[in-house]
Amino acid sequence: MSFLSFILIAFIAIARAEVVVLDPSNFDSIVDGSRPALVEFYAPWCGHCKSLAPTYDELGGLFAGSEKVVIAKVDADEHKKLGNRFDVKGFPTIKWFPKGSTTPEDYTGGRALDDFLDFIKDKSGVTANIKKAQKFVTVLTSTSFKELIIANTTNQHALVEFYAPWCGHCKNLAPIYEKVARTFALESECVVANLDAEAYKDIADKYSVTTFPTLKFFPKGSKGDDFVAYEGQRTEEDFVKFLNDKCGTKRKAGGGYLAEAGRVEELDDLAERLFATTDAEKLKEVVKKAKTVAKKVKDSTAAYYVKVFEKVVAKGGAYLDQEITRLEKILGAGNTGVERADGMYLRINVLKAISEKRAIKLNNKVEDEL
Repeated sequence: MSFLSFILIAFIAIARAEVVVLDPSNFDSIVDGSRPALVEFYAPWCGHCKSLAPTYDELGGLFAGSEKVVIAKVDADEHKKLGNRFDVKGFPTIKWFPKGSTTPEDYTGGRALDDFLDFIKDKSGVTANIKKAQKFVTVLTSTSFKELIIANTTNQHALVEFYAPWCGHCKNLAPIYEKVARTFALESECVVANLDAEAYKDIADKYSVTTFPTLKFFPKGSKGDDFVAYEGQRTEEDFVKFLNDKCGTKRKAGGGYLAEAGRVEELDDLAERLFATTDAEKLKEVVKKAKTVAKKVKDSTAAYYVKVFEKVVAKGGAYLDQEITRLEKILGAGNTGVERADGMYLRINVLKAISEKRAIKLNNKVEDEL
């Protein structure tokens, strides 16, 4: 490999990665004094390293592609010689390489994101371009806990995580728990919340919280006396399944709804008649009947059923596949707001329900012809 190619590969690694992964083959070409570098020496089996990982990854993301500072890491268990070179004796060891030098100094500050950001700013004058992401977990205080759980003034179910700021398991759970909260953000009767059990020790003691994180589900109307300890796996899928069961919702891990959400059985059945005839008058009767059903049911998607029926009559069954593809493309772009995306997921469910009726009719027709 030519020297130019080597440099190009190193540049791409820096530009594309969040935390730059270093090893003996690229360490000296990246940590070369041309710009400051913060380097974590870690071991994959190290518990403290695992606890630090989400924060360090976030830090790397904030400086990804930066030409002013490098955020990097070395697996010093695999590359022991590299660790020994910099006198690494424990994990994680974090070292700061100032601009203009390849001799590091030990990082001895805190391990919160703000600690790292303040350190980098003090040492280099470089600041990260931080865009605060919207948070969906409801953060409880003593007052809001009493309002939500004890008084239950909002008449809502609530899953509450009791955590401690220093707890590694809590930090590992945080991004998963945030995803769950986002999934249920628009469910008016289901709240995903957390409480700092060290700051509000009286509440933690009342509910016998002795380990972290502890999760408890409080049904609406329980007044805090009736609760269920969450003892399932701490995966997004398991949390969503648990909350669907307890709150009566139909959410899907990763966002959106289960396939049955938004479906209206009477309108699903009526959809069969859309594909049973090509007679214009009979199709008008189907649409008229759909409007009548939509007026009497409470489902929010009922009016959309009618709209789809009208489109199918005007444009044919191919409209269904075209609209499903259009909506899925918009959602796939990943820049749709939560509320708008929610409506799209429900519309896709309706379109697919009607499309299934069409497919059944087409299959039956083929079988009859055979």
